[in-house]
Amino acid sequence: MMSKAKYPSEKLKSWGKAKILRENYYRDFAEAHDKGGIRWAGGAWSFDAIPAGLGEDVWCLTGEPYGATIAFNKDLALECQEAIETKGYARDLCSYMRNYWGSIILNKYAWPQFSEEFPKPDFMWQDHICCSHAKWYQVASDLEGGIPMYSIDVSVGPYEELTESRINYVVGQMHDGIKWLEKQTGRDYDDELLIKAVHNEFRSCHYWAAICELNKTIPAPLDEKTMYALYVLGTLRKSSQWTADFYEKELYPEVKSRVERGIAAVENEQCRIMTDTQPPWAFLKVFRYMEKYGCVSIGSLYTFSLIGLWEDREDGTWGPRAIPEIEISNRDEALRALAKWNLSKPEWQHFYHPKLKSEMMIRIAREWKLNGALLHFNRGCEGLSLGIAENRLAIQKAGFPVMPFEGNMGDEREFDLTRTMTRIDAFMESLGIKKLVD
Repeated sequence: MMSKAKYPSEKLKSWGKAKILRENYYRDFAEAHDKGGIRWAGGAWSFDAIPAGLGEDVWCLTGEPYGATIAFNKDLALECQEAIETKGYARDLCSYMRNYWGSIILNKYAWPQFSEEFPKPDFMWQDHICCSHAKWYQVASDLEGGIPMYSIDVSVGPYEELTESRINYVVGQMHDGIKWLEKQTGRDYDDELLIKAVHNEFRSCHYWAAICELNKTIPAPLDEKTMYALYVLGTLRKSSQWTADFYEKELYPEVKSRVERGIAAVENEQCRIMTDTQPPWAFLKVFRYMEKYGCVSIGSLYTFSLIGLWEDREDGTWGPRAIPEIEISNRDEALRALAKWNLSKPEWQHFYHPKLKSEMMIRIAREWKLNGALLHFNRGCEGLSLGIAENRLAIQKAGFPVMPFEGNMGDEREFDLTRTMTRIDAFMESLGIKKLVD
């Protein structure tokens, strides 16, 4: 059985460009030394605008999207996980981290078409808010023979409690970090490149949030499975010209056009849900399975806010954080603006208390007009799963049905596909949603 389409639908025209940008990123990292450039490794939340001041021939590898790339390849992921487990590292550690370490031990790059061996970075540049962040790259440094490492502590409390002294604490570490970068690389630092990178980051974060906001529309112009391949560009290098330009000049106008023309991501949309934290990357087919019910996942706090920044509007709704209308003329002003911008990240807030995350998720449920939520009790990420049981209770108390399921974002051994699909069937039945496609 197949129902007649309720809304028009079409492929995303900028999909191919996003794929090319992602591949270029991994190629550039692999070939950086061949071009006389510098390579560094760090997290997706690291202040990547700062190393940009070393020159235009500086390329990075962010660990979380790299770990997710491995997770998508189940065979490689298992190989990486078993390699690190034989070294005595616990299986309940961050699965992205274990995939990354395993890739180093095996000396295998997840993009073998660009390099068969894992490309060794020249230095590690990280920040620390999740329990694993600094330790991730400390171990990676040891595994690769002692690569120099610098990490910035950003755990200064919720944004609503931000003070000037807390900002100064972060900015001071940034200034020290630039001196460290100059010493490690032997290069003079270019403040103009830093300022340019900071402005690019503002654009990337603002426009990704603006794209996600368009999913408030019925029908939703994007589905979350598609969004995973788009938000990732910001996690690779949010301060780059190519990320900012793609979001502002290509993706946002296209998604806005889809809204204006009533183009749906799911042509039979009759149910709207959100998810939470990283998905089980080896089993993204669960999203296509939900579409048989005309169910679209409009995104999640994770998808919206890992890179996107948000703020309250005068009308009380949640919208993209406005690009700061400030003139940046020197290094200190650039670093101060960068610190304030990043400390407002929604996904950083719930490291301090579950209620902060619950409030944001309930806001999404209301403003994006949802029927319910699917919460991934993700054993692979201690940080973003922190307080998830409390989040579930709060969302239910606010009047939104919740379906929890267990799994692991990067370790397919801990995800039961059949059981999860059966739970989806039961959840849809409880919502009164009938399957439209057999």
